[in-house]
Amino acid sequence: MAQNVNPFLEQQADVVKQNDDSRKASNDNHAVTKRLHNELMTLMMNPDKSISAFPEGENFFKWIGTITGPKDSVYEALKFKLSLQFPHSYPYTAPTVKFITPCFHPNVDTSGNICLDILKDKWSALYDVRTILLSIQVLLAEPNIDSPLNAVAATKWQNKDEYKKHVIETYNEA
Repeated sequence: MAQNVNPFLEQQADVVKQNDDSRKASNDNHAVTKRLHNELMTLMMNPDKSISAFPEGENFFKWIGTITGPKDSVYEALKFKLSLQFPHSYPYTAPTVKFITPCFHPNVDTSGNICLDILKDKWSALYDVRTILLSIQVLLAEPNIDSPLNAVAATKWQNKDEYKKHVIETYNEA
């Protein structure tokens, strides 16, 4: 039993489906952009000056963040720049966050990658840029030396004077 099919109508159906798919992606991007805009406004109104983040140029999916080392830590008064790359599936997928400023730390590798559970398997859509920056700030003072990304830093962590020397040397390389 042959079925009569108009190839022109099939082509039109494919075009309509593609337009629907691209419209949906556009709406998703709009929702992500709106969420990031709201997070930017929250950060700008935040009285805590030890963290900040702004889009890099016109691209709302790539930000530059800044954190100041926590008080009473070897990182106190040091200022670190980070890059934040937001996927189009944000906030349901965590952003990629890396240190731009060199950082000697047990949970940061030499390329700036960060080992932090909320950026991996413990991510929640409830987290925002502010939460991420505050969590990284806390991580600086309280590393997880049981799961190091930088084994040398994890080993040196026990000797605070030697550790601080490496922190300052690495920081000054920037």
